[in-house]
Parts: sequence; C-alpha cells; structure tokens
Amino acid sequence: MFKVSVLVWIMLGTVLAGTSLIVVLMIPSLENQALKAIPYAVAAGFALAMPLSYLVARQIGGGQRGASKA
Repeated sequence: MFKVSVLVWIMLGTVLAGTSLIVVLMIPSLENQALKAIPYAVAAGFALAMPLSYLVARQIGGGQRGASKA
C-alpha cells in the first residue's frame, strides 16, 4: 500500500500545489507578496496531499490486509 500511496501522492501533490499557486495568483491582496506566498502555498499543497494520498491508497486497496507485499 505504501507504493500506491507514493504514486498517488506524486499526482495529488502536483494538483494541489498547482491549485494553491493559482489561488495565490488570483487573490489581489497577495499580489504584492506573491514571491513570498508562492513557496508557502506550494509546500502546503504538497503537505496536504500526504494524508489524502494515504486515504486514497486505502480506498484503492479495498481493505486487503495481509495481502502479498509484491
């Protein structure tokens, strides 16, 4: 399940980081501070993707505890 979780995290992290980047660029009050806010927004997107990817991997696995680790 860890391998599936990592693969899902790569995809989900990219999507959430891009979404948070667009949100920062679309908010007029953050326009002056965009260079400072963008790295934080992208890091938050990747961090939020970690627990979400674990939940998605559990759903993909379908509760297959004790299955082979291949």
